[in-house]
Amino acid sequence: MSTINLIKNGLTQLFFPHTCYGCGSDLLSEESLLCLRCLNDLPETNFAKHANNPIEKIFWGRMPVTAAMTGFYFSKHAIIQTLIHQLKYKGKKEVGLFLGNRLAMQLKDSNRFNQIDALIPLPLFPDKLKKRGYNQAVVIADGMSEVLGIPVLNNVITRKIFTETQTHKGRTDRWQNVKESFELLNADAIQNKHVLLIDDVITTGATTEACGSVLLSANNVRLSIAALAFATD
Repeated sequence: MSTINLIKNGLTQLFFPHTCYGCGSDLLSEESLLCLRCLNDLPETNFAKHANNPIEKIFWGRMPVTAAMTGFYFSKHAIIQTLIHQLKYKGKKEVGLFLGNRLAMQLKDSNRFNQIDALIPLPLFPDKLKKRGYNQAVVIADGMSEVLGIPVLNNVITRKIFTETQTHKGRTDRWQNVKESFELLNADAIQNKHVLLIDDVITTGATTEACGSVLLSANNVRLSIAALAFATD
């Protein structure tokens, strides 16, 4: 490598450090966003391949779901929490695209999600969207679309009521908090389609159910669900 290129690489590292988003270590040239160790430490669920998995059981008796999964287990102080925090609160949209890619690859390895017509990100309340600048579920869906080649429809449903954070609420309180939060804007866009509802984290499934139930009010819609992570409270 020439002296000029060495200087350029040094300046790039100085102003745009190529470090792991999980642990902060320097990345090798063949690594992207996460070092190999952090990538291997991501706790995959393998739910995509299995019917009657814990995510699908959440919705039993609550609403008809064709298939449901999350890509990873969520736990506090783990790499997946760090990544989701960077996506939601630090403006790191590249994290959402990366994780969306990973989530989509899990779906491609399963034959249970191979007839999806559209990806629908779970919407944010407009004030929260304005404050954050983007909807993390849209970013995740965009990353999935890159791999799956399935269109993202982000103007089908809206969040019409602001809801308090769900973090410290129980299942009943979470449902009461969100049950009338969503409104269908374009039922024709999903009529006779199999749609995949996208979110970042599923805990009790209350928000997902509230949104999914509204989507199911359109004519002849099948609903499946995919989220990055499953948090067991």
